[in-house]
Order: sequence, then structure tokens, then C-alpha cells
Amino acid sequence: MTAEAQDTAGLLLSRIRDVPDYPKPGVLFKDITPLLADPVAFTALTDSLASLCVTHGATKIVGLEARGFILAAPVAVRAGLGFVPVRKAGKLPGATLKQAYELEYGTAEIEVHAEDLVPGDRVMVIDDVLATGGTAEASLELIRRAGAEVAGVAVLMELGFLDGRARLEPALGGAPLEALITV
Repeated sequence: MTAEAQDTAGLLLSRIRDVPDYPKPGVLFKDITPLLADPVAFTALTDSLASLCVTHGATKIVGLEARGFILAAPVAVRAGLGFVPVRKAGKLPGATLKQAYELEYGTAEIEVHAEDLVPGDRVMVIDDVLATGGTAEASLELIRRAGAEVAGVAVLMELGFLDGRARLEPALGGAPLEALITV
């Protein structure tokens, strides 16, 4: 990691607030709202993610509902790329592609407009946190089913103790997984 990347990671980490026992006892929640409220930190985050998109040759950016939207939209603007939301099932009108994935207790579905990703697109997935990797894994499947190529996955923060990287590795198919911070 370069000195500049270390400085950026330090700035970002200093703006993430730990909230003990939220949303339930025993959980230490990582609250990114102070980072978003700080224009210097939010700009550094946006610039870092946009740089990764350019470096990996992305032509479109997918943001995962819901906090991924907050990060991915300004990154797309900064990088000069299109933004495509991946939503929870039932939230998009028109023709969609859906992908089910497993949760700790049950399943969920995400979807994307069928026409928003096309063959020839190189798509970077952006989200706030990589936890268990289930939603990111499902989004990679959606991207490929649309005929597009995965340029990579970039997240603000990876929760290393949940081992999402190991789950995601096979689905990446050699595409990079970039985390600005690992906790």
C-alpha cells in the first residue's frame, strides 16, 4: 500500500464510528454516516473508488442497495461512467433479471433492469461493506447473466472476520476485489 493510500485509509477509518450493541447486543456496528458528512473524507473515498474503476477498465458501475447507491453514484459521476442500481426484488419496474442468494436464515433476491447491462460492458461493483459476500456474489451472477464482464468489486470496508473474501473468490473469476479498509 502506498503512503497516499495509507493516509486515505487512515482518514476514512477515523470517520467511521463504532456503535456497540447495534442492531442487537453483541454486534459492533460500523457507522459510515460521519464519513459521508465530512466533505474531505467523502471526496477522498469517491476519488479512491473512481480511480479503481478507471484502473480496472470499468465502463459501468453497479451499486448495491442501499448504501452502495450512496457510494456508487458519485463514483460513477467522478469516473465518467454509467451507474446501474442493483435493487431488492420488486423495486424496479419493467423487465428485470433476478438472482436469489442465501442469507443466514433463508433467502433473498436482487434484480437489475435487463437492458441496463449489455455484452461489452465491464462492470465494477461498489458497496460500502463486504461482510459475508452473499449479495456481492449474487450481483456478479447477475452481471454475467446480462452478458457483461466483471471488472471487479470495490468496497469501502471489508469485515475480514466474516470471511466474505473467501466466499467471493470463486465468483470473481480472477477479477479483483479491492477493499480500502479491512477491519
